[in-house]
Amino acid sequence: MTQRNLTMRKIKEILRLKWGLGLSDRQTSVSLKVAHSTVGEYVKRAERAGLDWSQAENMPEAALKDRLFPVKKADPAARPQPDWHQVEVELKGKGVTRMLLWQEYITEHPDGYGYSQFCEHYRRWGKTQEKPVLRIPKKMGEEAQVDYAGQTMDIIDPKTGEIKKVQIFVGVLSASGLIYTEAHLSQSLPNWVRAHVRMFDFFEGTPRILRPDNLKAGVTKPNFYEPDLNPTYHELSVHYGVAVIPARVAKPRDKGLGENAVLQVERWVLAPLRKERFFSLHELNQAMEKRLNWLNNRERTHKAPSRRTVFEEHEKTTLQPLPAYSFDYLEIKKAKVHIDYHVSFEKHNYSVPHKYTRQTVIIRASERLVEIYHQDQRIACHVRCDNRGYSTEQEHMPANHRWYLNWTPQRFTRWAQQIGPNTETLIAVVLESRRHPEQSYRTCLGILKLADPVVLEAACALALDHEVYSYRAVKRLIETKKDVLEANSQPKTVAHEHIRGQEYYT
Repeated sequence: MTQRNLTMRKIKEILRLKWGLGLSDRQTSVSLKVAHSTVGEYVKRAERAGLDWSQAENMPEAALKDRLFPVKKADPAARPQPDWHQVEVELKGKGVTRMLLWQEYITEHPDGYGYSQFCEHYRRWGKTQEKPVLRIPKKMGEEAQVDYAGQTMDIIDPKTGEIKKVQIFVGVLSASGLIYTEAHLSQSLPNWVRAHVRMFDFFEGTPRILRPDNLKAGVTKPNFYEPDLNPTYHELSVHYGVAVIPARVAKPRDKGLGENAVLQVERWVLAPLRKERFFSLHELNQAMEKRLNWLNNRERTHKAPSRRTVFEEHEKTTLQPLPAYSFDYLEIKKAKVHIDYHVSFEKHNYSVPHKYTRQTVIIRASERLVEIYHQDQRIACHVRCDNRGYSTEQEHMPANHRWYLNWTPQRFTRWAQQIGPNTETLIAVVLESRRHPEQSYRTCLGILKLADPVVLEAACALALDHEVYSYRAVKRLIETKKDVLEANSQPKTVAHEHIRGQEYYT
């Protein structure tokens, strides 16, 4: 390993002890706690430079360094230097590597650097090109930085077994470093906006500045001087009284704390959950919340107070208060009511009163509800559903549709029970005679409407005796055996001294 040069102050002290006080190399090395060989090396350097103590004593450190360590002039026979600026530009090309550029360089200059030295000299040149970094101190309650993590998590659909990749939202207060994170199905505008609302609720206040990255959900058109914000994101900032100042494109240092927060979330929230299986977004977010609480409450390095402690003691009171109500993201869409009195939104169908069939309506969808308006009047409201299918209210259906929808075996059985036991038995036989009960609904309906209850009960008794169970058979019995049925349906006369017979009235 190459020995590091001593500071000029220590080198000057070596010369003072050696030449000014006349100490030996070993005495000087013991006094300054350096090797005696090092003492001898620097003394020889000074002698080769033609110096003595009288010259070195009053010489500035920079001048003494130039005399002891003269810069070697470029040797015309030295190895050729690559154009490092061109190397840097070439490396930005797709598929271009250092190995490829070195091979091109050594082909042109066979006596040039080997690959390892080529890389080493490029690294040294790169350090000379780095620009100084401005550290801007953050004030309490001034700024929050938001971004999505590069790492994703998996959730498993319990019905299909499909694995879905979910996105991880991260927000952090720049002064206390308090972190908020949650999982989304996508980086869509609704998820982006609603994550901000929940983040502000988590902070129990709002900062004065929001610094997002230039993703489409936040910034429609990136620009150094006047970036165009997404209109909905702008409405969010106005509602909460914050200023949105996006980071510059490809300038991660503009949101350095946000980048660090993403790293902390990936390391301490996501990585410990990598072996667990999650079957819903809610389940994943609950697990992430536990890890996040641990991250915010743990002591930082060098026994520095936790993020939560700094937030509670210093930053919480400096945040702006939350407005009276949360910002509610609404998706607004025009739609035409289908012939089945439903409108389609996000691959799900919602019912409206049937009289609005083929009318144009306005759909206003929030995170939990779907409201449907016609001429500024709300005509329907449903719980939002993200799966394919139908949400139908019976009140929206025509009367005949509701009637048919309510046809069930139990309903026909209850109806028959009100007429009599023979009718109940016949209807039960009809329902069981078909492979699917629905195939017998029309037959049951026709039988139950054939005649008044007393006659029908007698007709069903006769049908059971003859083992005929169709609508036409029961109808024929009523038409052809009307006298018998009416006689059978008459109540029997009971003899009693207080009951007058028919003769009394003639």
